[in-house]
Amino acid sequence: MTASTLPPGTAPIKPEYILKPSEAQAIAPTDTDTRTEEITDQKDNENTSSGPPKKKQRRGRGQNKNRKAGNSRDEFDICRRFASGDPCQEPCRFSHDLASYLAVKPADIGDRCIHFSVFGKCPYGHRCRYAKMHTNPEDGSLMVNEERQATAPKAHVNFVRSAFLKDLRTKKLSFSRSKKVLSLIEEEKQRQQEERASQVVSKVSGLEDKAKEGHTDGDGPIESKKEESGKEPKIESKKSEGDNPHNEASVKEASNESTYQEAPLRQCEKKEIDIRGKTYLAPLTTVGNLPFRRVCKGFGVDITCGEMAVATNLLQGLKSEWALIKRHPSEDIFGVQVCGNKPDPLVQCAELLSHEDYQIDFIDLNVGCPIDTVFNRGAGSALMDVPNKLGRILRGMDAVTSIPITAKIRMGVMDARPTAHHLIPRISSWGLSNVTLHGRSRQQRYTKSADWDYVQSCSKSRRGVLANEGDRTIPMSLFGNGDVLSWEDYYSQVNQDNGVDGVMIGRGALIKPWIFQEIQERRHWDISSGERLDILRQFCDFGLEHWGSDTQGVNLTRRFLCEWQSFLHRYIPIGLLEVMPPKINDRPPAFRGRNDLETLMASPNASDWVKISEMLLGPSPADFSFVPKHKANSYTVEG
Repeated sequence: MTASTLPPGTAPIKPEYILKPSEAQAIAPTDTDTRTEEITDQKDNENTSSGPPKKKQRRGRGQNKNRKAGNSRDEFDICRRFASGDPCQEPCRFSHDLASYLAVKPADIGDRCIHFSVFGKCPYGHRCRYAKMHTNPEDGSLMVNEERQATAPKAHVNFVRSAFLKDLRTKKLSFSRSKKVLSLIEEEKQRQQEERASQVVSKVSGLEDKAKEGHTDGDGPIESKKEESGKEPKIESKKSEGDNPHNEASVKEASNESTYQEAPLRQCEKKEIDIRGKTYLAPLTTVGNLPFRRVCKGFGVDITCGEMAVATNLLQGLKSEWALIKRHPSEDIFGVQVCGNKPDPLVQCAELLSHEDYQIDFIDLNVGCPIDTVFNRGAGSALMDVPNKLGRILRGMDAVTSIPITAKIRMGVMDARPTAHHLIPRISSWGLSNVTLHGRSRQQRYTKSADWDYVQSCSKSRRGVLANEGDRTIPMSLFGNGDVLSWEDYYSQVNQDNGVDGVMIGRGALIKPWIFQEIQERRHWDISSGERLDILRQFCDFGLEHWGSDTQGVNLTRRFLCEWQSFLHRYIPIGLLEVMPPKINDRPPAFRGRNDLETLMASPNASDWVKISEMLLGPSPADFSFVPKHKANSYTVEG
């Protein structure tokens, strides 16, 4: 079968690498990888009086929501401070019996501790699964390399203090700026509602009066209409958000005056970032963690953004949610993405994140998430159908912080009703620094191909409003997103006359994180399986540094490595392809690689992903099992 005779959507792999049907059956995904759901056909049950009910199989889609994350810990619960060689405050409810702990502790995985190698001291001490590197063989004491410790780099920035989280949970923070801005925005909303209601009443009463015979004097309804007409400029200045940027500027200025009692910041006085022409790694839930972002930084990506954080969870002081704002020092331009459905929590989050303790270059509002749990609460892509509310959110966020605000949107909610081309000019007038447009609708999710023609048309029309952006020194940029898997895909969208200012890459980076190096060098890299294994080894080092080198940290690293491999296994080595460049939505027929490791890395079986993790992190615990987050093995999932 040649490339010209392949069914649509099939990757054109060279015939000599395609497996025979009998061989392909042997490596087919197991029921833990692509689940099928048994559904009783009610009509068949009604028509059949005897025998078992007929069942039909449906291909698994969506998420495996009932999967267990797996969080293996040490069986012996020893005091962490004591095991790390630090003094422990009494009384302590954990054991201090080191000999008993070491007697049941699993064997070390290796002899190189990433913490001791980089920082000169391991914070996990005896609990570390690589403890032999920093344990004195003579007396069993923990060692410290003071010289290395003195010159060690920072592990991460944006450290969140426990006292701060406690203040959030107990509602001791004032949010003074947010309260004043939200009050002004609420007043404006009420005025708009009242004026719209009065306009409706005026029109109805005018029609009724016109129907009355002989009512021709200058008083009464006609006079009222003149008075209403005299108020028209005021009404227009208060109409729906985004229609009049001067009105929005006055709201921002008023809020800043009341907060600081000094001249408000103009747009040109706020912090601005110029990201035009830079590569941008998309914020990716679960898989876009700090270790993965570090891998991509190693391949030259310019802009990174943390995983989506829910605004209400941040305000509740959830430690796991605040962990998402951590930033590695290597991340040159770093943003935090937030999600919410109301102005209050989102504006308050913007005020919190603008604190001087945090090094954040921009705050991104997620207006594109298609997931049901987010959409049904009025957040994510649901905000595209309520532009006035979206305007209040974005303008409020921009008013309480000097950090640039950006947004990620989709074409619209429904396939047949794209709305982004109407929304982008309004977003520009709301003071945002960048908007990223994913070339799919919410209804489309991640199926079919991204509509780059629509993205380019939005880019072309946007350029007509750039001249009216007031006193900005850097105009709002527009990035495109969707289906970029090669450097040709990237430059075909950026280099056009009306092209986008840049491209955000999501699934393409998960499948091949070296895509950023290919973009820089404008070449395809036929990377070997050994080089790919080195990338996974680097991810594990970063993971152990981030999540810990104790038993719990090792298995968290293992879990997130398997999560990444649910995308990574989709990479087709370019040496096996008949036609270039590869397409992101093309499914390959079952194939063998050029060596056993390359074949193993292409396996869609989750058990093989665990096997690869064991090559890097040692044997997995007996209770460790991995079920991929997405039933469809990531061909039609988020990214």
